[in-house]
Amino acid sequence: MPEVIFNGPAGRIEGRYQPAAVRNAPIAMILHPHPEFGGTMNNQIAYRLFYMFKERGFAVLRFNFRGVGRSQGQFDHGSGELSDAASALDWVQSIHPEARFCWVAGFDFGAWIGMQLLMRRPEIEGFISIAPPANLNDFSFLAPCPSSGLIIHGDIDKVVPQKDVQALVDKLKAQKGIVIDQKIIEGANHFFDQKIEELIEHCGRYLDMRLAAQPNEG
Repeated sequence: MPEVIFNGPAGRIEGRYQPAAVRNAPIAMILHPHPEFGGTMNNQIAYRLFYMFKERGFAVLRFNFRGVGRSQGQFDHGSGELSDAASALDWVQSIHPEARFCWVAGFDFGAWIGMQLLMRRPEIEGFISIAPPANLNDFSFLAPCPSSGLIIHGDIDKVVPQKDVQALVDKLKAQKGIVIDQKIIEGANHFFDQKIEELIEHCGRYLDMRLAAQPNEG
């Protein structure tokens, strides 16, 4: 898994990139949890998501937001991090220009950034949002949400209570033209302690379902 450094709006961005075996394979972007609470691209959930997409033939990038690890800059409360994510997608597309489509997967803060990114980038066809911080951040920009996706969270999450995520899901499900799948993992806290295996299995099954429905373009 090659270590990569590319230019972002606040300076260098550090990442890990897995090229795809075929020229027109899809792209996946993995976005890590909150930088001010220890979130990095090596978070266990971000790491496992990376390999989940790799195993399905995607070109996959995970990276550190500004001010994390060897990425330059400092925390910018979401605005700068969204710019980082857009630059990261630009970088992957520059070296993998024939990608058929793109997915974004994020955990916690990364889920919030990922859902903002899909509003700006029509090539994002699917998303996986894990424990989106619906009680801490404003998701009203999803009006309407342009892509179908999976929202997955735990029923004993004390950081992002289930009722707040449920309100977000209910709002999105009322929108026409997209399908929001929801999975609640019983006994899972915000960090999915002892539940990461189950979390990744659910994400993988959802991704397989969506890929099976994708038209084969060769």
